[in-house]
Amino acid sequence: MTGKIISLFLCVMMLAGCGPALAEDTQVTVTDMVGRGSALDAPAERVVVLQPGDAEILYAIGAGDTVVGRGAYVDWPGEALEVPSVMSGYETNLEEIIALEPQAVIMTVMSQTEEQVKALEDAGIRVIVTNAQSLEDIYTCITLLGAVVGRNDEAAELVSSMRAELSGIAAEAKALGSEGKTFYYEESPLQWGLWAGGSGIFFDDLCAMMGLKNIFGDLSGHNSVSEEQVLALDPDLIFTTMMYYGEGPAPDEEIASRAGWENVSAVKTGAILFDNTSSIARPGPRVVDAAKLVLELLRTLAAENNAA
Repeated sequence: MTGKIISLFLCVMMLAGCGPALAEDTQVTVTDMVGRGSALDAPAERVVVLQPGDAEILYAIGAGDTVVGRGAYVDWPGEALEVPSVMSGYETNLEEIIALEPQAVIMTVMSQTEEQVKALEDAGIRVIVTNAQSLEDIYTCITLLGAVVGRNDEAAELVSSMRAELSGIAAEAKALGSEGKTFYYEESPLQWGLWAGGSGIFFDDLCAMMGLKNIFGDLSGHNSVSEEQVLALDPDLIFTTMMYYGEGPAPDEEIASRAGWENVSAVKTGAILFDNTSSIARPGPRVVDAAKLVLELLRTLAAENNAA
């Protein structure tokens, strides 16, 4: 009898000792992309995501069911449009967000203010700040968001598949003779003042993997440039992601028709790519689609060269 009592006592003590350990196992502690630490009692099941690239990551890792609110510009995948939208940026309506009762809000460093972050955290909501600029940053962001929503394995699988697919695309591009060709990435059109993507951004990383050289690679990030600079540097390829609503010439047509641009190599060969899918501009899983668009253009140019 005494032996049974001792055994029962030991079992109770062991179970009691397991209690805190089990609780700790559910806790999620992350450091976001600006170095802020956040701790959640468990993976977030209710999330408001304010920027398109971050939202696309959540859906790609199978966490779309955690999204209870989205920024006004989140429009992909289609099922995201079924989620209530909230204003983001300087027009962010904090009351809207708080009313959705999220456990976490995911926002980017450029789109929100420190005051907004503080107000949300004062309301008991964890704020995760992302800052994906380069291709490696996108992989980091996927891993971070996977941890926040408890999809670590799915995030790791997505990163692995993206790396493998981009590696294959880069190899095919180089086989088509892409190495050494120059490109110009136009982020703002002539009528609004030319802006170009330089080094350190994910689209530049994608192109570099394929052997392409950015004519503004000596500039970092997003830069105001002159028409004279572009004409003097004479790119072999031109990429643009301008908004187009179906009225007037499409952005690639507008570039091709600019006075003085007729002797630019990309214009002469028709090597102008207009991306109306937003994949080139958004730091998320669809950067693979952006690389495929570039590859398709390279295939077309190679076929035309072979036929000539």
